[in-house]
Amino acid sequence: MIFLQDLGEYDLADENFLDVQSITDAMMTTAQSLTELAIRFFLNLAVCWVIVGLFYYRKSHRRDYYFTFMVFSTAMLMLLYIMGNVEVGVGLTLGLFAIFGVIRYRTETVPIREMTYLFVIIALAAMNGLAPLYRVAGALSDNPHYALNTGALLVTVISNLLVIGLIWFLESDKVTKHTSTKLVLYDRIELIVPERRAELVADLEKRLGLKIDNVEIGHVDFLKDAAFIKVFYTLGHDETGSIDQLTRAKDYVEQ
Repeated sequence: MIFLQDLGEYDLADENFLDVQSITDAMMTTAQSLTELAIRFFLNLAVCWVIVGLFYYRKSHRRDYYFTFMVFSTAMLMLLYIMGNVEVGVGLTLGLFAIFGVIRYRTETVPIREMTYLFVIIALAAMNGLAPLYRVAGALSDNPHYALNTGALLVTVISNLLVIGLIWFLESDKVTKHTSTKLVLYDRIELIVPERRAELVADLEKRLGLKIDNVEIGHVDFLKDAAFIKVFYTLGHDETGSIDQLTRAKDYVEQ
């Protein structure tokens, strides 16, 4: 060890001078690195599967987004974990994903629910990929080494569980009333007047087979005797209305 009284013998401007920081630096073993990677990978995979599989897919049944969310989360975790250990930093990594996201998702209208889940899994992947799971033990001794930080691991797990709990709470039918809308091109324009609103709702419920909560009258074409009507209704248990807003057949692609 280098004691303070011996520092006068060294040139502090010398690049080869061995400082206290370099003396106490510890290196992770290959086994520790693989263990850390496995912990991060399986923790993130389990959390992402619960959120996407049990909450999102249960209602939407969109396999394309299921695949996207799972792969995106895993790729984000790996990139942040690897790039976080080099000099380029996390900022460049997040910037790359932002560029990829703009290039891909700007060409398609992504529903707000899907965008919310996408941001959630990105945030969790960043947290699981950058959380300090190992700490330096024995830094002031002759044998500095890395050891698993059980406290940090516990905080990371609890943070993931809190996000899962919040999503479960908000997705619960007992808490949130899930509503959707349909855009209908309606042919009986004599019923769109306010005094015949009850007849209009009854006719729409009979045709659509839905319990309607409210209706809004849009564009009216008296030449064609048609009007656009926006119908609001409550979704049933485990139902979703992901294509209700589509008005053209070419916008619909069966998943």
